[in-house]
Amino acid sequence: MKKINQYIKSGLLFLMLVLGSTSCEDYLDKAPGADITEKDVYGNFQSFQGFVEEMYNCIMDPDKGGAWNKYLFADETLNNYQYNFDLGNYWGNEAYFFGSDVTPAKLASNTTRDRRVWEWAWYGIRKANMALAKIDEEGLFEGTPEEKDHIKGQALFFRGWFYFEICRYWGGMPYITKVLDPNEDMVSAEFKRLTFQETAKKMAEDFRAAANLLPNHWDKSVPGQKTLGHNRDRINKFHALGYLGKVLLYAASPMMNEEAKGTNTYDQALAKQAAEAFGELLKLADETSIYKLQTWATWTDNFIKLNNLRPGGTECIMMPTVYDRSRVRNSTLGAISPSSFGLNSGNNADVPAHNFTKNYAMANGLPIDDPASGYNANDPWTGREPRFYKDIAIDGEKWWSTAGADQFAQLYTGGRHRSQINPPSVTGYYQKRFSGLSPTYSLSVAGSLMAYIPYLRMADIYLMYAEAVNFSTGGNPQATSGNYTLTAEQAVNVVRTRAQLPNLLPKYTASKDVFFEEIVRERAVELAFEGARFCDLRRWNRNWDPRYLDKTAIDFDRGTNGKPINIKERLIVKRIAEKKHNWLPIQVKFTKQYEGFPQNPGW
Repeated sequence: MKKINQYIKSGLLFLMLVLGSTSCEDYLDKAPGADITEKDVYGNFQSFQGFVEEMYNCIMDPDKGGAWNKYLFADETLNNYQYNFDLGNYWGNEAYFFGSDVTPAKLASNTTRDRRVWEWAWYGIRKANMALAKIDEEGLFEGTPEEKDHIKGQALFFRGWFYFEICRYWGGMPYITKVLDPNEDMVSAEFKRLTFQETAKKMAEDFRAAANLLPNHWDKSVPGQKTLGHNRDRINKFHALGYLGKVLLYAASPMMNEEAKGTNTYDQALAKQAAEAFGELLKLADETSIYKLQTWATWTDNFIKLNNLRPGGTECIMMPTVYDRSRVRNSTLGAISPSSFGLNSGNNADVPAHNFTKNYAMANGLPIDDPASGYNANDPWTGREPRFYKDIAIDGEKWWSTAGADQFAQLYTGGRHRSQINPPSVTGYYQKRFSGLSPTYSLSVAGSLMAYIPYLRMADIYLMYAEAVNFSTGGNPQATSGNYTLTAEQAVNVVRTRAQLPNLLPKYTASKDVFFEEIVRERAVELAFEGARFCDLRRWNRNWDPRYLDKTAIDFDRGTNGKPINIKERLIVKRIAEKKHNWLPIQVKFTKQYEGFPQNPGW
């Protein structure tokens, strides 16, 4: 806990120094190192917003925390070396979760390598509590009620959001809602660890309060006019409602409910609250058109854009903070594109596992294990649904614009991209969602391509709405949230329709459990490679389910007609996952600071 204390107890003087190196020039018009009073920092909207901006600077960019950062911990991908998480070693991958102390220099840096989940979330919580204390301090802030609501709403959101980032990996935590004194006695009840469900209810209070204060979009508010057209990443009502629903759905999920109440089922009351939060968001989206699904023709705009344009479009509600655009080429693309393309891939070749590709349906909308789907295991890439071809690079396709050995994918056994480059694809696939592999792909294209993993987007909202409604009190596939008109079944079909698929057949909506399996599969495909899978499998109590343990490759020869022959699925690794892997272990040094902060079960 020493580092937690360090971040959530860090003093005002330190924060003033940080402000001097980051926000002061933009918001306070003072040179770094100048004397700064509390009135300078918190006295008006412009300067106070400069303080709040540092919370945005604490957001982790999932795949750019190192030269390349491992962030997919479930059954989606394989590399040319085995991942620690696949071996059951959840002490590994500190590069994502731990290892970057918050300092003024790192806070001001423009590299994602300085961002981690644990340290930066605790620091963000400290910042949020300071903002909430100062915005209500008598005689300090002078501004309009709307300006005050903007400041307070952001701080409430970020306190809840940073707790969510911690708790979705490590479980429930003490929920600190005040600015701690450096000499704080941490033996009272407020510092004891809570269950996830208990912590989630406190997060939900913050998200609800934030939603009540924040505008629909800053471009539509008076305080946002000074930054008109540059407000897409500023926290608004949609962010707050989205995470209100999400944290309640997590709290309702079987893993969290079993921890809190001993039953491996959904908490129906919490699921109903989640459904209502999502319903409120979807109704607001319909009324304002601020956020809506991208069309199928522009679906990839959610993930990648050319010419240094930011992806996200009208669908992505929350995206990572952009620190350094060059990290896309030197981190993201290098790790998931063929190493022979010259994109600084190093020793990484993170590629889709064959087992995961089975989640993609056929063009007729049926799962491949449905006898009526038409799936042919001897011709596995013909007739698949449209998202398969957008996401998965397969043998023989053109993915490089320059004539030569790399122009067409050679992913058959012994092919160039399977065994003749270093590192090769170990599974027979590459992913395209964040790499942009296409017939026009080139080094110059890669140099201007922007790729960012969404934190929250509308398709996710529709699918979470469907799940929450399905498991609400009195819920089922044909039920609604009560405050929004779509049924759970219709919400899933909204996402399927955008993907050019027909509606679910009645046999797949005949019961809660049958329908839920389609939600599981739909989330796997629609949110592929976005980091949702690991948290989903865990919260559903399925991380150790045999259906999700095998990671496989597909070995084959290329026939004279270009089709695969002699196909064989090969097991590369069986993930080791037990009940103790519900939560990540907390580094030992953090658990020895005081008695009320125990290690997670099994570790």
